[in-house]
Amino acid sequence: MLRGSGFLTPEAAKDYLFALAREEGFDAMGIASADAIPHAGPRLHQWIAEGAHGDMDWMPATAERRAAPARMWPDVASILLLGLNYGPDEDPRAILDERARGAISVYARGDDYHELIKGKLKRIASRFVPRAGALGAVEVKVFVDTAPLMEKPLAEAAGLGWQGKHTNLVSRDKGSWLFLGAIATNLALPPDAREIDHCGSCRACLDACPTGAFPAPYRIDARRCISYLTIELKGAIPRELRPLIGNRIYGCDDCLAACPWNKFAAMGREARLAARDENRAPALAELARLDDAAFRARFSKSPVKRIGHARFLRNVLVAIGNSGEPRLAAEAERLLGGADPLVRGAAVWALARLLEPPALARLAQAQGHETDREVREEWRQAGVAIAGERP
Repeated sequence: MLRGSGFLTPEAAKDYLFALAREEGFDAMGIASADAIPHAGPRLHQWIAEGAHGDMDWMPATAERRAAPARMWPDVASILLLGLNYGPDEDPRAILDERARGAISVYARGDDYHELIKGKLKRIASRFVPRAGALGAVEVKVFVDTAPLMEKPLAEAAGLGWQGKHTNLVSRDKGSWLFLGAIATNLALPPDAREIDHCGSCRACLDACPTGAFPAPYRIDARRCISYLTIELKGAIPRELRPLIGNRIYGCDDCLAACPWNKFAAMGREARLAARDENRAPALAELARLDDAAFRARFSKSPVKRIGHARFLRNVLVAIGNSGEPRLAAEAERLLGGADPLVRGAAVWALARLLEPPALARLAQAQGHETDREVREEWRQAGVAIAGERP
């Protein structure tokens, strides 16, 4: 939190904030009043009651604070919502046909956007507060999407876009490719007009989802979403969903990339948002060989690092199993000896997809030392007997 004291009028304060935001490279901006999203809380509670949040326990734990900005900060009056375009320079779905390579979501191909945006927000705040004190004792707080603030409905209220049928923000100027940040203040600033829904009868995003994660327009079941399955889910990915994941090893862009409004979104102009070349189409074999230290080094500034080495290998192995490339079986076989049962179980599944039954049975017979219940169940589901057991 920052405090300061010297300005003019609320309108002038808003103009100054917008000027600072443009200097920091933000592509969209708007003001929402703190009470602009009265329906967001009840909708969130209903979503959680349906269990659609999966095992993201932090969602129900923070639901009360998320329900309204004032529950998180009682003195908040206005919120500046900012959008940064990260539109890709190519269709991110093209790599889905390269089955021996891994698909990483566009937002995670470069440096972690949380740090990038937080730095920009802090610089805006540090310049704004000293100028704003004539309007009273001004305070501000900055937020990226790790805080319990509902940025998407607030961004809709601030006029940046609308929540599309895929539940993400859609902009008429930037399509579905906007990172969001927020600066909350106790200063009452003139709010902008709410954006209206422009989806119409289009359902391109819903039809593009490989796993059917949208039970209805504007509703998402995280338990079927590939972004949730590859990032948030801590355990094994449900067997029935694994074949649908294809080679997506971190997140999924299908619903975003399918949005027709993307035709108005140019590639993000911020150089630091550019994808690293090694993350555009990495070979699955190369990724499977990364040990923990190599994984951390390779993804040192990337959001990918946050899921940890074991979950990363789980995702890579599911992609290997979906590759249809028997030559990749050697990578999965090597990981049968991994220390983490999550990795070993995923390796069994991959091998069952790539090997002929006799070769798989020979491997199973060498696994009598396996003690983990879930890994042994993977062998049973594969239809072969572990040493000392019947299939």
